[in-house]
Amino acid sequence: MTSMPPHPEAAPAATPTTTSAATPATAPGTTPTLVLVGHGMVGQRFLEELADRGVTGRARVVVLCEEPRPAYDRVQLTSYFAGRSPDDLSLADPDFMARHGIELHLGDPATAVDRTTRTVTARSGLTVHYDALVLATGSYPFVPPVPGKDSAGCFVYRTLEDLLAIEEYAKDARTGVVVGGGLLGLEAAGALKGLGLRTHIVEFAPRLMALQVDEGGGRALRRTVEEMGLEVHTGVGGKEIVADGAGAVTAMGLSDDSRIETDLVVFSAGVRPRDQLARDCGLPVGARGGIVVDEWCRTDDPDVYAIGECALAADGRVYGLVAPGYDMARVAAGSIADALFAGTGTGTGTPEGFTGADLSTKLKLLGVDVASFGDAQGATEGCLDVVYADARSGVYKKLVIGAAGELLGGVLVGDAEAYGMLRPLTGSVPPVPPEQLVLPDGASGGGAAALGPSALPDGAVLCNCHNVTKGTVRAAVTEHSCGTLPEVKKCTKAGTGCGSCVKALTAVLNDELAASGATIDTGLCGCFPHTRAELYEIVRTLRLTSFAELLDSHGRPEARNGDGCEICKPTVGSIIASLAPSVGADGYVLDGEQAALQDTNDHFLANLQRNGSYSIVPRIPGGEITPDKLIVIGEVARDFGLYTKITGGQRIDLFGARVDQLPEVWARLVDAGFESGHAYGKALRTVKSCVGQTWCRYGVQDSVRMAIELELRYRGLRSPHKLKSAVSGCARECAEARGKDFGVIATSQGWNLYVGGNGGADPRHADLLAQDLSDAELIRLIDRFLMFYIRTADRLERTSAWLERIDGGLDHVRDVVVHDSLGLGDELEALMAAHVTHYRDEWAETLADPERLARFVSFVNAPDAPDPSVRFVPERDQVKPDLTLLAGPTLPVRSLEGASV
Repeated sequence: MTSMPPHPEAAPAATPTTTSAATPATAPGTTPTLVLVGHGMVGQRFLEELADRGVTGRARVVVLCEEPRPAYDRVQLTSYFAGRSPDDLSLADPDFMARHGIELHLGDPATAVDRTTRTVTARSGLTVHYDALVLATGSYPFVPPVPGKDSAGCFVYRTLEDLLAIEEYAKDARTGVVVGGGLLGLEAAGALKGLGLRTHIVEFAPRLMALQVDEGGGRALRRTVEEMGLEVHTGVGGKEIVADGAGAVTAMGLSDDSRIETDLVVFSAGVRPRDQLARDCGLPVGARGGIVVDEWCRTDDPDVYAIGECALAADGRVYGLVAPGYDMARVAAGSIADALFAGTGTGTGTPEGFTGADLSTKLKLLGVDVASFGDAQGATEGCLDVVYADARSGVYKKLVIGAAGELLGGVLVGDAEAYGMLRPLTGSVPPVPPEQLVLPDGASGGGAAALGPSALPDGAVLCNCHNVTKGTVRAAVTEHSCGTLPEVKKCTKAGTGCGSCVKALTAVLNDELAASGATIDTGLCGCFPHTRAELYEIVRTLRLTSFAELLDSHGRPEARNGDGCEICKPTVGSIIASLAPSVGADGYVLDGEQAALQDTNDHFLANLQRNGSYSIVPRIPGGEITPDKLIVIGEVARDFGLYTKITGGQRIDLFGARVDQLPEVWARLVDAGFESGHAYGKALRTVKSCVGQTWCRYGVQDSVRMAIELELRYRGLRSPHKLKSAVSGCARECAEARGKDFGVIATSQGWNLYVGGNGGADPRHADLLAQDLSDAELIRLIDRFLMFYIRTADRLERTSAWLERIDGGLDHVRDVVVHDSLGLGDELEALMAAHVTHYRDEWAETLADPERLARFVSFVNAPDAPDPSVRFVPERDQVKPDLTLLAGPTLPVRSLEGASV
């Protein structure tokens, strides 16, 4: 197998390096020597804890590290494939070791421990006496004993060296298999997909992430993963690896006798504690591995400690998450400080012991939010489940509620926004009904996020990785003058682990700052300190054409060289798309890096519907359509069995297409002269109209002509939110122009322009911006208005909200747009002219490129097979989705009495 070996004593020879000259073995009774074996995430945290307690200034600290590099962030390991370098992943400051006098020996693992002489021997022959020895050897990947597992092309997924080897081998591979559908297995699958390989996931359990999510969560996760083009095989294991005559992988046989042709196999089927050093020196280990320790992380030998994944904790568990390892590091550092320096002020008194840990976790796997906390599987007697499931958007939420109404735990898949609020409430009765907590934000008062941080007590733990409470975060602001998120992170270490608590931290920070009257960080997200409007100016001025370039040059320091987040990626994608002609970017949203930045609907240039099918909305400018084109729509709907509906925007929507049918449908529509209606994007949707003076006896202008001209001018214009418009031919307002983002009403002298209107849940009438305009004046002012809005609005801010938020409101907008008070008129008009000149129909572009068409399949391994879960039933001579409730017969929900209902 091409991988790092599982045990240090079996590692290939490497030239050891050290940050300081090796010191001869220290005699007992002088300066105490502390030896740390292993320098991973937990080992580095242990060193930091020692430094915080002043131990590094009073003792010799020696670190024996197997890997050729210092500790790095294994949680973010996969981000290497997104462009982060090994140095970017490093956890230690470049001068940390030198500053604290720590001797770090890289590539020189410990090979033996002699407890009688209290010495550790390294592979290089170095022997170090110890007064305290800490084993932080971590774990090694478990490789199932399948025949052929040592073939060329078989890897494990554990270290940076593993990733470098996979990256190199994948250059000549087309297909890869990941054995294991847990946390690291899905990370590995995402890495292979990112390397351009057709990727399979093989999981022996009946669902992905079986330890973290339940049946419903697993089903939602699987569907989302498969929609990304990965092929999932659950309930089967690997039976054999087939190799060619040269010993290289060619296929993998499964336990159900099926076979996957593959060039590369990655084993990510779990880990085992690296406890061989302890075994060899006679320390007790658990029956299934792990060095036995007490609540102070001491082994059977009081001078030897074990922390992290190699330790079997006092509660009889081996913890594979980083947060429990950090807790062990803290406890061991305190214990050692007290043991070595009792009464000197270096110790901290008897430390709080480690007797167990919260296994709650929130991760983003393959771009999918997955979280679980508390009793996620509902094992508590008498509990019941509160479930919300939306198969259309891949969202599954389950809360486990106790008999007394207390929140016991939960599973969140697809939308884990509420994790930071829900997890701290575990064990208490929520302040609102649990049903409200699983509903989407804004649905009947639903959404846990609506509770806000004020609903949490000061004792609630916000950062599980570092055990930081809300009270500690508040104190960082009020007592330590922290005014930004990076300052809070540095002061408390909260948010520096997995990062799932950052949103809750930001909310608490902003609440405290607001209460004190201080300035609040208005950055777009945790990745950028700038607002959307500021990012727009940066992209426009510097002519930046990639998200990575913008993040690396203008992101927050801690976010640079990273991947961004679900807030900034689509926001920046929209900015680049709207400025594409002016900055020299490719305006096609599914090419290169742009594809990874888009919102869900943009991925297939269609709106995803409840049952996993898609809707198709051809553009019908101004609502005018010829009989021939109307017949084409009817024939397409008939031939593909699509549900048809005339919309309020004077278009015809076609519902029920599978993803693999989208190119076929659009090929016929494009041939007939139709274009994309951009119903899927944050862009112009429609410009509806009445028939105007051409037909109506009350009409005073040709509203249809003007509506068509406006729609063809602004089609495809990407903006902070969707845009709607209408043109009415007289004051009777049949087109409802005052309910639109920009509306036009005819007068006997020309046109009146209204802006900032919208319908929906919070309707607003548009305000009059200018009146009695000629055609040219009208178009010039709309050009300016739209580009000024796109330039200055916040993320997902409709024109109505923008108009009410922007300083000066309507009067300021009128000054800028009509009177050119800022001298921006020519620039705004030029930006719009560039958009008009460079417009291309996205669906026509897609159909002309076979590579772009390759993404439109239900299953990568069977591109011609329809998705069997997309089903329909008849209704009123058409079809409607056949929906199966997740909380139905296929997923029992327990009542308070424990009976299935």
